[in-house]
Amino acid sequence: MSDHGQQRTPVLLLEKVAKLYEGCPPVQVLHDIDLTVSQGELIAVVGPSGSGKSTLLSLVGTLDRPTSGRIHLEGHDLTGLSDRQVAALRARRIGFVFQQFFLLPGLTTVENVAAGLLYTGVAAGQRRERAESALRDVGLAHRLGHRPDQLSGGEKQRVAIARALVGRPGLLLADEPTGALDAVSGKGVIDLLLELNAQGTTVVVITHDRDLAASLPRRIGLHDGRIAFDMSDSDVHAAGNVEQGSPS
Repeated sequence: MSDHGQQRTPVLLLEKVAKLYEGCPPVQVLHDIDLTVSQGELIAVVGPSGSGKSTLLSLVGTLDRPTSGRIHLEGHDLTGLSDRQVAALRARRIGFVFQQFFLLPGLTTVENVAAGLLYTGVAAGQRRERAESALRDVGLAHRLGHRPDQLSGGEKQRVAIARALVGRPGLLLADEPTGALDAVSGKGVIDLLLELNAQGTTVVVITHDRDLAASLPRRIGLHDGRIAFDMSDSDVHAAGNVEQGSPS
């Protein structure tokens, strides 16, 4: 049994999830997706353009709702929740990192990160303190007063990660987190995601980069809106052990 088959706490559970966009003709983007993401996993979701990666991210991140099927987030069945309840759950339990950093140009680094707490119920007096702590965690304690135009691309992405983590979410969703970065900055961001995962954060990375995907312990491939493969390092090791132990 693979790591993702073991009985760890499910952070995400998708059951027969499908997404249809109305139109002429209608477009079926996802077909009967079954997926479990357990606490503490580090996962890459890969696939060509049009495979359904972005739609899957929107559904998993509760930014959109499926046409059919069910999504459970930390035990909450989202089907029966109102839009307001879903938004509150998202604010508390999910962090987002995007290829475009979406930092507010008129705010300092610490103010941008503190903005990630606006809808979480954290008192105003605690926002800056937690924002400073999150920036220290991503190695930017020396950039608290800088604005985005004073930061490198890698530093901007670290600010975006700090903003995603400042609410202490159970799940971090990263959409092409290295897509706008050079190789050195991209490696720094991936190293940071690895470090955060080692500390217990569940991380799902959406990426076109197969080299990046290959470096992560579980890979899920999408093709034409369906899961084409779902494999982990433990699956590969188990297969190797069986092959080595089989009679010649």
